[in-house]
Amino acid sequence: MRIATWNVNSIRQRLDNLLVWLKERTPDIVCLQEIKCVDEAFPREAFEGLGYNVAVHGQKAFNGVAMLSKLPFDEMAPGLIGDTDDVQARFLEALVSTKTGILRVVSLYLPNGNPPDTDKYTYKIKWMDRLIAFSRERLKLEEPFVLAGDYNVIPTEADARRPELWANDALFLPQTREKFRALTNLGLTDAIRAGSDASDLYTFWDYQAGAWAKDDGIRIDHLLLSPQAADRLVDAGIDRHVRGWDKPSDHVPVWVDLDIAER
Repeated sequence: MRIATWNVNSIRQRLDNLLVWLKERTPDIVCLQEIKCVDEAFPREAFEGLGYNVAVHGQKAFNGVAMLSKLPFDEMAPGLIGDTDDVQARFLEALVSTKTGILRVVSLYLPNGNPPDTDKYTYKIKWMDRLIAFSRERLKLEEPFVLAGDYNVIPTEADARRPELWANDALFLPQTREKFRALTNLGLTDAIRAGSDASDLYTFWDYQAGAWAKDDGIRIDHLLLSPQAADRLVDAGIDRHVRGWDKPSDHVPVWVDLDIAER
């Protein structure tokens, strides 16, 4: 089973690219972030025509997450536990049934947090604390579980072409990286790093300053796997070529292959 994540930076602007990529990579489940539309405006027919079931947790003009699945959704739950006042659409959890049992997948769009001397960073850190609490509870279920999305976290210096430029950025501050380590230390496996220690595995290139042409990238889109999912890890990769397409997102898809039979 192939599970992918992609911050498309507006589903309506990236629809054509997404459809081309879906036919090229043929994922079974896709987690999308920053769709930037309400549920009713999501172009679900285009994906249903390719055989996907569609789940959306949208928000007008900002944020928004979605999930496409070749398997029917058994359950869906929008929103991250821990703050009933948080109305930002950044989290969508779904369960699907496979031949070997339940598979749990989350599409998440973790807050950016900049500028770090504002409430935006406080919100980011509190959101990460809530994600840690959620993951701790889900891991107790001992199921194959995939946390996929745009984490807005550069985990290590190896995950940036020029880490010194990010020293004071919310994506790379020590507290941010400590929270990410606390999350993975629960027992989650970083799918990309499980297969490679290379220093050029980037998933994001800014639109500014010729970042793509200079390969001045960072790795902030991650697939974290529970032990039961990590045991089934076959392969993982980054489709960086998509950044060179016309009208690209500033992020590219990341995917993982798990040894799980669909039916």
